Amino acid sequence: MRRFFVEKIDAEQTSFSITGPEAKHISRVLRMGPGDRFILMDGGGARFLALIESAVSREVRVFLEKPLPEPPPSPVEIILCQGFLKSRKMDYVIQKTSELGVDCMSPFSSERTVVRLKKDTLPVRMKHWREIARSSAKQSDRAVPAQIEGLVPFNELVAKWKEEDSLKVILWEEEGSKDLKGLLRGSSIKKKFIGMVGPEGGFSRQEIEVAEDAGFIPASLGHRILRSETAAITIVALVQYEWGDLGLENSR
Repeated sequence: MRRFFVEKIDAEQTSFSITGPEAKHISRVLRMGPGDRFILMDGGGARFLALIESAVSREVRVFLEKPLPEPPPSPVEIILCQGFLKSRKMDYVIQKTSELGVDCMSPFSSERTVVRLKKDTLPVRMKHWREIARSSAKQSDRAVPAQIEGLVPFNELVAKWKEEDSLKVILWEEEGSKDLKGLLRGSSIKKKFIGMVGPEGGFSRQEIEVAEDAGFIPASLGHRILRSETAAITIVALVQYEWGDLGLENSR
């Protein structure tokens, strides 16, 4: 069944009005009309079975038939700290890691960041990224969209997580003794995982030392040298496979 997203559903009301792009998508793109049903979701995790009463391009009126249970959360909270990438690559990382269940995306700028974002364009990009996360939540049937945080410098982001009691990993292609798979299988399962992936140019040795001082463990993904966007998707998928919900049963 199709799913659509609004900011907030008033659970005390049985009738609800959908406007904006979602209304246009329902009525103009999908040609849905009175009598059709879909799942209506909001940013707080509420979801209802909705019946269309009327539909035009600017407004779709629905009857909220009944509340629906939230899908079960992943047993591990995943924070992805991603070095800022070029526009399409950043969009791709947010889309795919959101579908895989990342809870929070924290973009950062660092010594080898190729792209420099002007401050006046950041709000526009933030809105765009959050729309991608929201769309991914619909696609993957998440309870709530991934949180997208503001762009911050590398040192500030590392310092933020210094006291955090979790498995913290920074991917580094020059690490020759520790790999992510070994760390996940050799560590006791944590409720939170924080992974840091560098920009196109990777990390400098000095940045690795700063991260290590904050408790991040340098690790590789084996002998392959992956693009930043590929590495980000891989790290989230591996954590979900080993500790999370990439399976029908929760083994924890």
